[in-house]
Amino acid sequence: MGYFPFFIDVEGRNGLIVGGGKVAGRKIRKLLPFGAHLTVVAPVVLPQIKKMPGVLVKEREFRDEDMKDCTFVIAASDDRELNHRISQLCKEQNVLVNVVDDKKTCSFLFPALLKRGSFTAGISTEGVSPQIAASVRSKMEEELPGQMESILGYLKELRENVRQSIPDGSLRGKFLKEAALLCMEKDRPLTVEEAKGLFVSCENSASVTGKKNGTVVLVGAGCGPADYITVRGLNEIRKAEVLVYDDLMDEKLLDHASESCERIYVGKRMGVHSMKQEEINALLIRKAQEGKRVVRLKGGDPFVFGRGGEEIQALHKEGIDTALVPGVTSAVCVPALAGIPVTHRGLSRSFHVITGHTADRDDSLPENLDTIAALEGTCIFLMGLSNIQAITDQLIAHGKSPDTPAAVVHGDFNGKSISVRGTLREIAKKTKEVKIPSPAVIVVGETAGIEL
Repeated sequence: MGYFPFFIDVEGRNGLIVGGGKVAGRKIRKLLPFGAHLTVVAPVVLPQIKKMPGVLVKEREFRDEDMKDCTFVIAASDDRELNHRISQLCKEQNVLVNVVDDKKTCSFLFPALLKRGSFTAGISTEGVSPQIAASVRSKMEEELPGQMESILGYLKELRENVRQSIPDGSLRGKFLKEAALLCMEKDRPLTVEEAKGLFVSCENSASVTGKKNGTVVLVGAGCGPADYITVRGLNEIRKAEVLVYDDLMDEKLLDHASESCERIYVGKRMGVHSMKQEEINALLIRKAQEGKRVVRLKGGDPFVFGRGGEEIQALHKEGIDTALVPGVTSAVCVPALAGIPVTHRGLSRSFHVITGHTADRDDSLPENLDTIAALEGTCIFLMGLSNIQAITDQLIAHGKSPDTPAAVVHGDFNGKSISVRGTLREIAKKTKEVKIPSPAVIVVGETAGIEL
């Protein structure tokens, strides 16, 4: 079934609870803060329910006419037949009904509820596991600012005040969004001075008509599951007005962007480019010149074969401010998922990150493989899976021992990896046999023989 979490205004509306026990009491306590007119009908009603403010109690059997003018009904009696009959009556009269412990007869479900002033969150597992919903609710409560009620009260008043003082709807929306984010960051309402300073900043970047450009922040999405991103990177995604994103990243990260954020996919993989690099540069420039806060989200780290430097240079050439949030690079993360450290005392005191595919060479092989073959430490080749046979052959031809430990590792967005290990002589053949998917990291050196 498709349970969409509508938020319905029940203030002043009639609600009926059939049942007077502990379960009915829990439902009533959830409903009380929302201002509904509640009536409880049951032959026996707990004393604590009778003492609840604003609740009308009728200690008697349920009658069909009790449902008159009700917006919703909760069947919480100990009589399953009665609960089922109430459900049928509600459905015939198009009245919302919740039947305790009988999901099939419900037209709405009670969520695990978190309410702090105007902030309301409902978490549901569609009745599969109320315990998980309650656990998520608890974790969410831990993350809420301590002054959430004060913050929302302040923002409500601020929204009403700027409705007239900032007639430009776009500027007003930008200011209110930035004010909300700043309140969350500071865990309190803004001072008058902070609000004034924020307004000036928003005004300066509101449009391109003689005013300042927006900004572009390059964010490394990390490598692997969404939670490998840095806290700062995640905060930048939440503040983005435009999100320009790549392949090789967990798309769950996109869920952290606001609903109004414009999402633009520019993914690039070897042999498949949805947009050329020059076109991506032009896109970033154009969106920044519209006065937008742009986040360029790139898998791994933007400066490790991510062409982030080229994008920043192009932006600086147009006078656009940039910032960088580094990410966890696949050169370190993916081998680690397979238990391979890139350095290890007594085995490898350095590691070298090398492109495994060079676009400006006819054979597409890395340059200076003779020099690479002589390096001590761990050699890590990125984007080299299609060239693995040629790379290993060339390393051996230039003097690298064919018995050098080697590994190929593919990391997934679930934090797991697929890997194959062997020697430099045999690793290409083994990789082909196992059918390691792309992208994958090639590790050559003594640490490739370690499995932690």
